[in-house]
Amino acid sequence: MALPCALRLPCRRISSSLRSSLPGRDCSPLTEKIAAKWKVEKDGREGCSLPGSSWEERLANVVTPLWRLPYEEQLQVKYESQRKILQTLTSRLEEMGIDAQKPGGLCCPLQPVVPSPIINGYRNKSTFSVNRGPDGNCRTVGLYVGTGRARNIVCVKANHLENIPPKHKQVAQCYEEFICRSSLDPCILFHEGGHWRELVVRTTNLGHTMAIITFHPQDLGQEALATQKALLKEFFTCGPGTACDLTSLYFQESTMTRCSHEQSPFQLLHGQPYIFEEVLGLKFRISPDAFFQVNTDGAELLYQAVGELSQASGDTILLDICCGTGTIGLSLAHQVSKIIGIEVVKKAIEDARWNATFNGISNCEFHSGKAEAVLPQLLSSWEDAQPIVAVVNPSRAGLHYRVVRAIRNCKSIRRLLYISCKPDGEAMRNFVELCCPPDPGKKLAREPFVPTLAIPFDLFPHTGHCELVLLFTR
Repeated sequence: MALPCALRLPCRRISSSLRSSLPGRDCSPLTEKIAAKWKVEKDGREGCSLPGSSWEERLANVVTPLWRLPYEEQLQVKYESQRKILQTLTSRLEEMGIDAQKPGGLCCPLQPVVPSPIINGYRNKSTFSVNRGPDGNCRTVGLYVGTGRARNIVCVKANHLENIPPKHKQVAQCYEEFICRSSLDPCILFHEGGHWRELVVRTTNLGHTMAIITFHPQDLGQEALATQKALLKEFFTCGPGTACDLTSLYFQESTMTRCSHEQSPFQLLHGQPYIFEEVLGLKFRISPDAFFQVNTDGAELLYQAVGELSQASGDTILLDICCGTGTIGLSLAHQVSKIIGIEVVKKAIEDARWNATFNGISNCEFHSGKAEAVLPQLLSSWEDAQPIVAVVNPSRAGLHYRVVRAIRNCKSIRRLLYISCKPDGEAMRNFVELCCPPDPGKKLAREPFVPTLAIPFDLFPHTGHCELVLLFTR
């Protein structure tokens, strides 16, 4: 398949050493050496016991295991990782009797990893925990080293991590200062009491900053809660926290590890209810728990590629499954007849609808609910001969089987783009379900999809992860 120019351009920035590891060529000794080095670092971080290393180094090995490698070598490691994933998919398909192997030994061509435009400080969202630090201070705000199972968790400040921007580190430091002054204890284990918990920081290229603080109410009454919220607001608007220049300060009372807005509403203590970002010339509104790709500049390259790969025209309907705030669909609205978005987070759907209206986009509709409940109902009555291109961007849990089944059994869907940050996890199950032969027992009646092209995007420099775009056609 000949790639459009817009897709080929980012690949030209890849070094010649990376091109030497393209399908059909032997892995160079340099790549093998890098991969071996990375494996040693992974083994070290899993045990959290690197001899002679500082706590900061241990945390870096957990969060950003490739941080010691020059960036082009990181891309080599990631290319080999994605190649192994496609080799696994190829083997799975061969086991089902599908002649999947193409020249190069893979089920489809694998393009070089598209590098991130920004290598350091690229994250627009960071989550910080509160726990005991290496010095025993139980009010440390940072990220974990160790595991709950091994009971060796230590919370280490993130000041040295290269993927977290300075603004996020500043807000984390201010939050730590606040809880150190507080008369209330942090909540490390729910059954042991305490209150102050997680901090989430979101930023945008427009200079907006949102802080979301999670608080366990335990048995506090409304008056005591109001006092704590007032103290928190005062700290960030009149005290040392003013240096953070927050656009939004949110407070969430939560008795669970994770809580949605519907389960426990986000309470705006200060500032604006939303922050805003620009992507591909469009403006997007972001709520506290709405999904937004963590690397905005890298996401622009990804969305441009999705637009090219979709080959959508004026008579095409774009089905955007797990659409978040609508970024993918709305960025492609100008080249299709209609956008249909589905998202489980209600506030994200509200954002998507606002984003469409604000940007003057009218050829779209967004549905709130679980994709496995909404999509089959939408497609069951689909009698229109209009072609549909489906784009799915699920969480690491992958797509529910009913979603895969609905896509397989809709004859109008001939082209599918699957975007995954963990293609070797549950997404692999989805790939197999999409490509397996028709199976009446599983209600997979129509012809299978075929993997056609894979393009990794490095949205996570210094980590071992990529965002893989896998094109399926039939």
